[in-house]
Amino acid sequence: MGTVGILGGTGPAGRGVAVRLASAGYDVVLGSRDAQRATSTAAEIVVRGTGTVGGASNEEVAQCDVIVVATPWDSAVATVRGLKELLANKVVISMVNALQREGKELIPLYPPRGSMAAQIAFALPESLVVGAFHHLPAQQMENLDSGLEADVVIFSDHNQAREEVAVLVNAMPGLRAVVAGSMSLASAVEAFTAVCISVNIRHKAHSYVKLAGL
Repeated sequence: MGTVGILGGTGPAGRGVAVRLASAGYDVVLGSRDAQRATSTAAEIVVRGTGTVGGASNEEVAQCDVIVVATPWDSAVATVRGLKELLANKVVISMVNALQREGKELIPLYPPRGSMAAQIAFALPESLVVGAFHHLPAQQMENLDSGLEADVVIFSDHNQAREEVAVLVNAMPGLRAVVAGSMSLASAVEAFTAVCISVNIRHKAHSYVKLAGL
């Protein structure tokens, strides 16, 4: 199946993706600027299934077959730009949302190119950037007993990479891939994350996206 590296993998979002990837049989490597921190975090994750979760530096993670960018939005571009050569010709999945909290709500921020996925794609012109994993509650993702049954909206200008990510998502327990279209949808998909989180804050819930009729 190959290896999946997660840049920013020690945070809640990265850990949640790692748990479900490992449960699907993938070997996952969590990345951090501090390799020891990544290794310690990986050791705390309880894995079900045949996959594994390890930890390493961001540079080592960038050598995996597929890369997920799960860093905070304000450091994502700088992180991938420093790994540009290692990430060339690889599928790079952006799950980054540019959000700012105001009171009990989160509001979307719009980077110069309209979305974080587009910013990452511009920084990595030789990589195959795909957007996915935006609307998922991290706590529910990390807990395999949460009953999560969520749809993952996928977009990219690279058709083959988009389909490869859909296969990966469909293998993960509790998730269904929904291919939406091209990178032109990135801004709308990322911004809707602010709606999802604001609803959960207001209602003290862990809701997620499920598209009926498909």
